[in-house]
Amino acid sequence: MSQQLQAIICPSILSADFATLAADSNQMLDFGADWLHVDVMDGHFVNNITIGAPVVKSLRKHTKGFLDCHLMVSHPSKWIHDFIEAGADNITFHYESENGDLESTLKVMNLIKEENEKQGKQCKTSITIKPKTPVDVLFPILDNHTESIYMILIMSVEPGFGGQSFMADQMEKVKILREKYPHLNIQVDGGVTETTIVPAAEAGANVVVSGSAIFKSPQPQQTIKVMREAIQKNL
Repeated sequence: MSQQLQAIICPSILSADFATLAADSNQMLDFGADWLHVDVMDGHFVNNITIGAPVVKSLRKHTKGFLDCHLMVSHPSKWIHDFIEAGADNITFHYESENGDLESTLKVMNLIKEENEKQGKQCKTSITIKPKTPVDVLFPILDNHTESIYMILIMSVEPGFGGQSFMADQMEKVKILREKYPHLNIQVDGGVTETTIVPAAEAGANVVVSGSAIFKSPQPQQTIKVMREAIQKNL
């Protein structure tokens, strides 16, 4: 694997206390986390409702952390403007959203580019797939639009709720992507703990999202350290 890749640990703020969100988020950064993962759910694409752009906008005022916004919404194109304006550093949207095809995915990518230009921002563009979606749907995008994609997220649970069990079979997708695109940032999200980080890292993931395993840990700083070391061992 390329030495240019970095180990990136992203605690999911869905596991934070929303009454003290800024303090909890900044504490994670103090503990050694690299990014803050923001789970955005619309109650339609997934059966849960979490937060939207107004919360990101408020949090942006109180943290310098990298806000990694994962849009689990049916029509991300409706919200691109708002999240970029709110201060998102990265927007990850689902291939399965909009019309769930290559054309609609490229349209959302182009919309992010246009909004960045209009707003003078540099929000990054990333794409994710659900467990039942084959990884090869991403190949035409990665082969022809490499410069536009910051990261690919492989879901290791069904999106929608925290606390689910890690789906080890999804790591085959990570292996395929790492072999085919050695310099790509590959993120894994869902059920990542101090134990399951090992197969994720061995498969080639260099970016991991973890919610309860970090926030509920008696020693979050140590948990983050263990996860980072597991990734670095395989870089």
